[in-house]
Amino acid sequence: MKILYSCLSQSWGGMEMFTVTAASKLKERGITVHLLCYPNSRIESSARKVGIETIPLKAGGYFHPLKTIKLALQIQKEKYDIIHTQASKDLWILAPALRLARSNAPLFFTKQLGSFIAKKDILHKVIYSRVTAAFAISSVIKRNLIETTPLPESKIFILHNGVDTKLFDPDKFSPSDFKEEIGIKPNELTIGMIARFTPGKGHEEFIKAAEIVSRKHENIKFIVVGEPSLGEDDYAEKIKALASELKLNDKIIFTGYRSDIPKVLAGMDIFVFPSHSEAFGIALVEAMAMKKAIVCSKADGTLDICIDNETGLFFEKGNHKDLANKLETLINDGTLRTLMASNARKRAVEKFDIERVTDKVTKFYSKYL
Repeated sequence: MKILYSCLSQSWGGMEMFTVTAASKLKERGITVHLLCYPNSRIESSARKVGIETIPLKAGGYFHPLKTIKLALQIQKEKYDIIHTQASKDLWILAPALRLARSNAPLFFTKQLGSFIAKKDILHKVIYSRVTAAFAISSVIKRNLIETTPLPESKIFILHNGVDTKLFDPDKFSPSDFKEEIGIKPNELTIGMIARFTPGKGHEEFIKAAEIVSRKHENIKFIVVGEPSLGEDDYAEKIKALASELKLNDKIIFTGYRSDIPKVLAGMDIFVFPSHSEAFGIALVEAMAMKKAIVCSKADGTLDICIDNETGLFFEKGNHKDLANKLETLINDGTLRTLMASNARKRAVEKFDIERVTDKVTKFYSKYL
């Protein structure tokens, strides 16, 4: 099987990271994978590091006649069996290129992000008519596809993103390694979040909840992991200023970007996922795989991942007081933390392991060959 994978994004977030992971897993199974990507992007360099052949194409918008011809020639030359994009915008170059190349290869796309724009005009109908099937990464994204695109529901399937639970394995990491590195004492409980600095990720609620909890507990440290999104440096400074304003400088540690996320998660006792609107939430699944007690916002994609009062606790989206209350529950009940952490690891392995996800997608591919 030969697959043309696609993600022409210039950013570096969950969608781009998962694209490289998913392509790598297909390659490990002996499938030839070429990745269509934006030149000099982080996704291109990351793909090359893991041995995936990349096809750089500078096409970031919608209409690219010359680039479409170039891609059509590539498709004719390589005779791909499957075309699969992780970025729905890429359909605007893939669908015309396939028609130009007179290729009958099935065209799949994974919907990673929700959209509030109706896409049922004549141009979108033409583009989407070439789609063989669409994968929604969560129930909320499936509903979004039905409501905003011309695709019939019969062509839309839920396929959750996955994580490597052999890499995100709590038995391979010592909690003390990360804690010692950033100066946390053995008797201090750690509560952390991992997210890019951009509005809507819930940094404000996390900081405000930390202030409430800190008034009641001495031996707790809060950890914020992540870097600003492109153009969001001012927002990152605003969040750090909020922490200073609330006199939390000795309570909160901002680590910046970390590439060793399993090690970082191992050093957290409670993981918080406060995002306002997440299509899925790969960081949440990674924390569950690392056997962490979870507190997450009750919104959108998290509803497919966490089970309230079993693998974690939900709090009302945007409500820092409710977040503080749920944190209090886990801080005060070590037995509950341990039970929920164990349940979280079990669910991550059974439901979201990347090998299981790869099994599902390859079986799906085979149906259309």
